Amino acid sequence: MNPSWTSGFGFFLATVGSAIGLGNIWRFAYLAGENGGGAFIVVYVVAVAFIALPVLFAEFLVGRSGGADPTSAYPNLSKRSGVAVIGWIAVIGCFVTLAYYAVIAGWVARYLSVALMGRLAPGSGESYTDAFNAFTGHAVAPVLWQAGVMAATAAIVAAGVTAGIERLCRLLMPALAVMVVGLAAYSLSLPGSSRALSFMFIPDWSALSRPQLYLAAIGQAFFSVGVGYGAMLTYGAYAGRRQSLPRTAVLAAIADTAFALVTGIAVFGAVFAFGLNPASGPPLAFITLPEVFGRMPGGTLFAVAFFALLLAAALTSAVALLEVPVAALMQRRGIARARAAWLLAGLIFLAGVPTALGHGPWKAFTVRGMGLLELYDTVVGEILLPLSVLLVSVFVGWLWAGGQAARESGLADGPAQWWVRLVRFVVPLVIVVLFAAALLKL
Repeated sequence: MNPSWTSGFGFFLATVGSAIGLGNIWRFAYLAGENGGGAFIVVYVVAVAFIALPVLFAEFLVGRSGGADPTSAYPNLSKRSGVAVIGWIAVIGCFVTLAYYAVIAGWVARYLSVALMGRLAPGSGESYTDAFNAFTGHAVAPVLWQAGVMAATAAIVAAGVTAGIERLCRLLMPALAVMVVGLAAYSLSLPGSSRALSFMFIPDWSALSRPQLYLAAIGQAFFSVGVGYGAMLTYGAYAGRRQSLPRTAVLAAIADTAFALVTGIAVFGAVFAFGLNPASGPPLAFITLPEVFGRMPGGTLFAVAFFALLLAAALTSAVALLEVPVAALMQRRGIARARAAWLLAGLIFLAGVPTALGHGPWKAFTVRGMGLLELYDTVVGEILLPLSVLLVSVFVGWLWAGGQAARESGLADGPAQWWVRLVRFVVPLVIVVLFAAALLKL
């Protein structure tokens, strides 16, 4: 028998905790910066509403109706041969993602510790880039921080669904909301920060002529909302019949998007206030912003709050990523939760060590010009995640027999039919376009 959330509110907080992570803060900010701000955000919001949200609801529905982890839920709902593969792709995606996600979360944890000690500024004669490269290029330190993140993640998952995952989200999500609003308010109080609002909310419509903007925004919608990993399916399996899946899906998508936008205001407000480049890419959180913190009044406090926010968000997502393979191992092999959590955390840690060393001892090892961390991210973002979303939409839209998806949805006939059409036609078309674009890059 599956464990269950204690309430609809607990289910909602766990869902939001799964969705809100590094993707909402670090990845959203640098992608918006690289793709012109407002135009990117318009496409991103549309993609969340009409592509990611229908898939989120579909995963919830498969989870609750199938009553199991991803590898068992699909076979429980359809006798078609091979449908279990859909769940296994999600499990593999979680495994690979967490392998490198924990490395980046380890960087965040290290920067938080340095900020707490008031030592975020680099040494004499050293730039912020030098400081970042010295840490990530070390042969031991990044691995130790990665291990710490994986140990914390395993301990929470081992504690169980209600005592571990739900309790964590009940504690952290309200705190995250307060922190991100406070950071945004302080950021906007800085002279010159108002340009961030223009950058984010007054689109440069000419940017819409760039195909890369659409690819980045749609990919970020999937990554941010957290569909395709099977985490939402697994969390849906823990939802009772009295807990509204449509309402939870809509509220979670709204909360996730709002969190990304408010965080963007905090980040870009500070960046514009000090005349730095909003399009600085992935180094934004670890090079550009620490430089901002070093210049601003009360910068140390701002730095501590920002990296604490980033780490807490990373941890709630890491927990969701680990829960998926743990649930599969428990159901398939009957292994106790704690043993499954620590065993899988150890294997994922080992799989992620190469990415932790990819900026240091293994820097010379590249594939098609990509370092190991970039390679892991590309495999997930351009292959496993889109493939998983495509298979979910095909299953719900075409393979779930006799219109069962619409009947199970709990929606009125009109909304149910629109949702099925989005899942059946729009989502697969978008994924095929993403795949074609990825192939053209090869």
